Amino acid sequence: MIRLTAEGHSSREIGARLFLSCRTVDYHLYKAYPKLGITPRRELAALDLGEPSARR
Repeated sequence: MIRLTAEGHSSREIGARLFLSCRTVDYHLYKAYPKLGITPRRELAALDLGEPSARR
């Protein structure tokens, strides 16, 4: 979800992709921002999130 947000997708687009409501997406982003040490959404683009890990 964080990676999609950093790529510039809206909460509505992320919700549609993950089968969640946009309010659920907003809630989880709200909880993740302090853990990442950021406040506005646009600061996500500046983070180095690395490559996505391979799923098993």
